Amino acid sequence: MAENQYTEDNIRSLDWKEHIRLRPGMYIGKLGDGSATDDGIYILIKEVVDNCIDEFVMGNGKKIEIKLADGKFSVRDYGRGIPLGKVVDCVSQINTGGKYDSKAFKKSVGLNGVGTKAVNALSSYFMVYSVRDGKKKTATFERGELIEESDLEKTDETNGTYVEFIPDDTIFKKFAFKTAYIEKMIWNYCYLNRGLSIHFNGQRFFSKEGLKDLLENNMDGDPLYPIIHVEGEDIEVAFTHGRTYGEDYYSFVNGQHTTQGGTHQSAFRESVAKVIRDFYNKNYEASDIRQSIVAAVSIKVMEPVFESQTKTKLGSLEIEPGGKSIRAFVNDFLKEKLDNYLHRHPDVAETIEKKIKQSERERKELSGIRKLARERAKKANLHNKKLRDCRVHFTDTKKEEHEETMLFITEGDSASGSITKSRNVNTQAVFSLRGKPLNSYGLTKKVVYENEEFNLIQAALDIEEDMDNLRYNKIVIATDADVDGMHIRMLLLTFFLQFFPDLVKRNHVYVLQTPLFRVRNKQKTFYCYSDEERRNAIEACGKNPEITRFKGLGEISPDEFKNFIGEDIRLEPVMLTKDASIDQILSYYMGKNTPERQDFIIDNLRVEGEIEEEIEKAS
Repeated sequence: MAENQYTEDNIRSLDWKEHIRLRPGMYIGKLGDGSATDDGIYILIKEVVDNCIDEFVMGNGKKIEIKLADGKFSVRDYGRGIPLGKVVDCVSQINTGGKYDSKAFKKSVGLNGVGTKAVNALSSYFMVYSVRDGKKKTATFERGELIEESDLEKTDETNGTYVEFIPDDTIFKKFAFKTAYIEKMIWNYCYLNRGLSIHFNGQRFFSKEGLKDLLENNMDGDPLYPIIHVEGEDIEVAFTHGRTYGEDYYSFVNGQHTTQGGTHQSAFRESVAKVIRDFYNKNYEASDIRQSIVAAVSIKVMEPVFESQTKTKLGSLEIEPGGKSIRAFVNDFLKEKLDNYLHRHPDVAETIEKKIKQSERERKELSGIRKLARERAKKANLHNKKLRDCRVHFTDTKKEEHEETMLFITEGDSASGSITKSRNVNTQAVFSLRGKPLNSYGLTKKVVYENEEFNLIQAALDIEEDMDNLRYNKIVIATDADVDGMHIRMLLLTFFLQFFPDLVKRNHVYVLQTPLFRVRNKQKTFYCYSDEERRNAIEACGKNPEITRFKGLGEISPDEFKNFIGEDIRLEPVMLTKDASIDQILSYYMGKNTPERQDFIIDNLRVEGEIEEEIEKAS
């Protein structure tokens, strides 16, 4: 057997942009296509905007202008502007930047001098200019390569920095920006930086009361009591109890939204339970205290340590090197502020204790049912094989693949069979439904344990005790593109929204997009996900193409299915807007028939009928 050669020829030296382009995951996490909030294109946006935020935090510029059009993203701040002689270096030289000087930036979002360079290297087009005291410097790049650099120019523009870029579609394949994700990011910047005004495509974003505004704008329904909003040096907390199941947290470190929590969020969860126990002098279960809690916590840490370059989970144990632990810092703060608040507001204290006792009663009522449900779930998994599991799970932090883990929830044996034969056994699991699930709208959580399908789904996800035990990062609803399939999709969404809304709020729930049509002739085959794609494919194929309308997943062969759940998988995230509460949504779609819903159904049936007529004519 020939030996693998290891010589000087195997040693390569990459320049900064080659290294970023070769290993983008080291700098921005996963790539993705824009369907998830932590996909690479949003990290690019964040890296650029973070620099503008740092300027505001240092007292320079109260306005940021952001625009998105035709895939091009631009950001203009009105801070100090990059020093003109260092404009090119700051966006193209690794380990070059102002954040290494602690006098210029304190408790910044990022301190490693990589962010903007990564945006530059991973963009097919990147342009930056800086304005300082009547002078302007501009530089243009393509995939990190300097194309044009201007001399210093005179200008009447206000001081600040402008950046525009287009993500490289050879790296971010088939990407698409979702404005809802960008707006959510912008709102968070405003909540954490009161007094900052951000304009995005003509809309103004602004917050007067910080985290209190965040909860008011994101809560589902009215709170049980007025939001408790307390602040201290380097910490701000807002929380209340809502009317839905689960715990809902928004946590931030130095302005960074830590979507996966970390030591500060754990410290808050532990501390709020401890302070409330001490206040009532009763040993309530922590889960009963926190049931239905909605909270936001923001802290500032000197030299924060995150668990990845994308900074979604805080790993720091101390507020500053050699200083007080984050756990003690948060606990001391709540012990003073929350205890004082509860003493001054006895009506709120009474409401909180009533809520705790209600959660305690429900937990005890369900304890016996839960035990039987766990036994049934274990037996069903052993004998019914409803779950075809994967090898890697979301809770397995030792694996690089854990972010890609997903559970497909399918209907019937034919659909689950096609996906099972086509899937990646390392990261993709399949759960097969038997018939239509129950409409759970308006029911209590008792139904989760008494209904076999719901009980088994919950057991497969492992979310009964704690949402942090979630075994798959993505829960993918994969149903047929017909009336029954759409109904099953709605029943599953009702189940998640009714009993586990955090799964949706944390962007774990998706709908699998599979092609509606296959259009082909002897030379070409097109898979079409929309009516527009179908018409374009018919035109490309010419006269009398063969057109297939896929209505069931079982109609798609395993060989074809590999194309739709592999690298080019299309997932539509299930998103909640602040315009309607979960109860309003479920009432409209799953409650008693209303004239509005009837009109919606009739209008969409007409569209479906028109498409079928077009297909018949084309064929």
